[in-house]
Amino acid sequence: MNATERERIVVSVGGSLIVPDGIDTDFLTRFKTLILEKVQHGLTFSIIAGGGKTARRYQEAANTVTPLSRQDLDWIGIHSTRLNAQLLRNIFVGYAHQHVVKNPTIDTEADEPIIIAAGWQPGWSTDYCAVLMAKNLGATHLVNLSNIDYVYNKDPRRYPDAEKIEKIDWAEFRNIIPKEWDPGLSSPFDPIAAKEAESLGLEVAIINGEKLEEFSNYLDGKPFVGTVIS
Repeated sequence: MNATERERIVVSVGGSLIVPDGIDTDFLTRFKTLILEKVQHGLTFSIIAGGGKTARRYQEAANTVTPLSRQDLDWIGIHSTRLNAQLLRNIFVGYAHQHVVKNPTIDTEADEPIIIAAGWQPGWSTDYCAVLMAKNLGATHLVNLSNIDYVYNKDPRRYPDAEKIEKIDWAEFRNIIPKEWDPGLSSPFDPIAAKEAESLGLEVAIINGEKLEEFSNYLDGKPFVGTVIS
């Protein structure tokens, strides 16, 4: 990675890392330690939180009692990301901007090294919000921390012969993922976000958040386990 020290690195943290079942305080402790270590070396971050199990539990519960529209289910997911984002903001107290950013397209005046963000509006994934935040900040690097080691040429859960991909361009990547986004979509990166990232010339690194040493290696410009899309 060749980001300048003045560039904010946008990091999308999958809800499956924050709330895989219960809240994962071990992950959060390790994540905080790593981010603050990089801050001490001059990096700054904009971190957007996903919804995780919190979102799915609330969506399923509400839908069981009263069948809901896709938009209403989306709003539950959005508020779940905001709850997780508030959790992150408090974890980084003293280093994080005092307000959680909900609209990724507006300028945020922040002297703090960390900005925490959440979902914005129905029909928008946190991947898409992260890309729009990168656009607004003029950032050229986005890290997507999820629960996979690599992007594969096809779903490795269904196809044993699926091949890992370490580096791929946006045109090729968009050919192997669905064309449309859906809240329940299983894709390494939202297709709409991918299209926008391609137009911006954004570099996106897909890294397994359980292996934070790989995230650290990427930030340090060292070899790492993961996929770079550019």
